[in-house]
Amino acid sequence: MKCMHLLATLAALALTSTAAAQTKISGTADCGKPEATHSLEVGDRPGHMLAVSQYKCTWTQPWEIAGVQNKEGVGTETGDITGDRGRSRGYYVDTMANGDKAFYRYQNQVSLKDGNPQTSEAQWTLVGGTGKLKGVKGKGVCHGKGKPDGGGLDQCEGEYELPK
Repeated sequence: MKCMHLLATLAALALTSTAAAQTKISGTADCGKPEATHSLEVGDRPGHMLAVSQYKCTWTQPWEIAGVQNKEGVGTETGDITGDRGRSRGYYVDTMANGDKAFYRYQNQVSLKDGNPQTSEAQWTLVGGTGKLKGVKGKGVCHGKGKPDGGGLDQCEGEYELPK
C-alpha cells in the first residue's frame, strides 16, 4: 500500500452550529508519498490488507483561517485496502504560517492502481487548534489525484467558524 492519505485528506460542506458565522475556505495541498508505512495481509481474501501510514503535505494554494494561512502538515492514518479500492481514517495536523496548529479528523475513499492512488475523496472535520485557532470548528471535502511517485494533489474546500 503506497498512499491512502489526505488525498481527499479532509468533505461535505457544513458546520456543527448554524447560528454562528461561517467562513468559506479552499486550497490545494501537495502531499508526498507516505514516509512511514506498515501494512499486513489480512488473509481472508487475496489483496486484502490493513495499513498504517504517515505523510507530509505542503499547501501550494493555502487557505486562511482567522487571518492566518496554512503552510504544511502531517497526516497519520489507518487504511483498509482490497485490490484497487481502499478506505482510510486519520488525523491531520496543519501548521499555520504563524506556528499555530489546526487539528482535523478525516475519512477517505481512494481508487488504486498498482498500489498507487489514482483518485480520492475525503470528508474532513476541523476539530480545534492552538493560538488564534483555539476552539475553531469546521467541515469540508478534498478531491485528490494521485501522482506517479505515490503522493497526491488535493483540492480542498469547506467552511469554518471561530468561537464567539
